[in-house]
Amino acid sequence: MSSLTVHDALERPVRLHEPPLRIVSLVPSQTELLADLGLDDEVVGLTRFCVHPADWKARKTIVGGTKTVNVDRVAALKPDLVIANKEENVREQVDALAEHVPTYVTDVSTVADASAMIRTVGALVGRAETALELAETIDGGFAELSPSPRQRAAYLIWRDPWMTVGGDTFISDVMGYAGFDNVYADTTRYPTVTLPNLRSRQPDVILLSSEPFPFREPHIEEVQAAVPEAEITLVDGEVFSWYGSRMRNAPPSLRTLKASLAPHLP
Repeated sequence: MSSLTVHDALERPVRLHEPPLRIVSLVPSQTELLADLGLDDEVVGLTRFCVHPADWKARKTIVGGTKTVNVDRVAALKPDLVIANKEENVREQVDALAEHVPTYVTDVSTVADASAMIRTVGALVGRAETALELAETIDGGFAELSPSPRQRAAYLIWRDPWMTVGGDTFISDVMGYAGFDNVYADTTRYPTVTLPNLRSRQPDVILLSSEPFPFREPHIEEVQAAVPEAEITLVDGEVFSWYGSRMRNAPPSLRTLKASLAPHLP
């Protein structure tokens, strides 16, 4: 690859003269992307939340959590590229790294954003062709999802306090592809809500995510008691929120989920 300059989500130029040989990833879904682009040897550091691939945490240096990055530990790895995210990482920590290391910050709010991110990261790490094929597979899978029948849905990510997702989030965009109309689409980011307020939004379906809060069966009963008209179901949070290579598995999972709910449509 010849010298490459791209601008990241913070509108800063990131310039590489050759493919990076030492990469630190601060974002779980993008760590998995790097693995699927064939960069096992090149990735030397990741966060403790980078659970895919399963064996990487035992073989790579852990540099902290997504919001508690140990800047000195990252620097000690002598990376020639750090990959971060505007939402998942702390700006001050990213800025500290960017003073010394090319640091590419992503910002993903839609499926289209994710596809573009995959292409750009692929170009940065010298895997442009593989990344293009992956992005095209993901684009095709989401394009084949049927937008109907549609259901009014709420997606809960936290309990005590209850939190949901607004219309400007990646999760909300994925919901739309799956045929769910986010009843909190008029809000932004991750608002705190109450169960009475949730009921007032009149969702047909309430989706309880496996992450970041690990919703389980007992929580279905709790929410059902407060919103008896809705169908409550547990969902795999990675299907809705991981915006890297895992997206290629999302369309069939979303299709199966929607089909399981179809008989209960009003």
